Amino acid sequence: MRLASVLTPLSDENLTLAAQCGVDEVVARYLGPDLTLLDGVKDRIESFGMRLGVVEGYLPIERIKLGSDDGTEMDQMKALVRHLGDIGVPLICYNFMAGTDWIRTSVDALERGGAKVTAFDLDDLESARIPGRPPFRASLEPGATREQLWTNLEAFLTEIIPVAEDAGVVLAMHPDDPPLPSLLGNDRVMHCVEGFERLVGLVPSPSNAIAFCQGTFSEMGIDIPAAIRQLGTHIAYVHFRDVTGTAESFTETWQDTGQTDMFEAMRAYREVGFDGPIRPDHVPQLVGEGDGEPGYTMLGRLFAFGYIRGLMDATEI
Repeated sequence: MRLASVLTPLSDENLTLAAQCGVDEVVARYLGPDLTLLDGVKDRIESFGMRLGVVEGYLPIERIKLGSDDGTEMDQMKALVRHLGDIGVPLICYNFMAGTDWIRTSVDALERGGAKVTAFDLDDLESARIPGRPPFRASLEPGATREQLWTNLEAFLTEIIPVAEDAGVVLAMHPDDPPLPSLLGNDRVMHCVEGFERLVGLVPSPSNAIAFCQGTFSEMGIDIPAAIRQLGTHIAYVHFRDVTGTAESFTETWQDTGQTDMFEAMRAYREVGFDGPIRPDHVPQLVGEGDGEPGYTMLGRLFAFGYIRGLMDATEI
């Protein structure tokens, strides 16, 4: 297993802190069609003794999800896959949430010691106003039906997976967040374990894999260690976070205060032979971090690094 993290911002201070805490890989966002920008990010991360291991977020895939791509996004995704193969970055994390990305209705719910965390309540969705974001429906594009999403996903994988195989790159699907069968009038398909079993069967390949976001899977109301064992070797990437609640209403937590047995989850990863990147994902916002991006500030991440490292060591076979 390799300890990984998003660093927001990707500052010298945050890179130094991550390196000091034993982070192996840094996760970067897609920066646009000028792929040489990723080369600079890669070189900068390597100068701090770590590596660029994953590209995740802001991918050119929204029209592909809706089935309205004119070929531009597919060409950009293929170019990204080939480029990552050329520079030795082995993994892309993507999602298939049509019309939206991950959604919260609050960014200042209180956790241990007054730390701020994000939360979601379906009953508050229409009235929620998140600072810095437009009302959810204001930016919502027409979505696709469940059947269309599966058709679009299969078409995407049929075309992109051979390119990924040639490049030595893995595409790992993130679950719908929150994992509801529909949201804001849009159907969803990655909201249950059965959906992920269907995913890996559409185009069977080591390059067609799963990003196991524990918090989102926990919201499905399932046994997390059992799900890890069920999906097994298809898991290529892990978001090691937790929540309390269900898909309709949940609050994010510290890694050690949620509803999942995190030790048993880590032991399950060991049992299925998972050896990929594992990152904290969202973390609480601590005192003094009032200007940071909710879920992505740095101090809570330092706690998470140590907690994950401890579980990795405790379960090492």
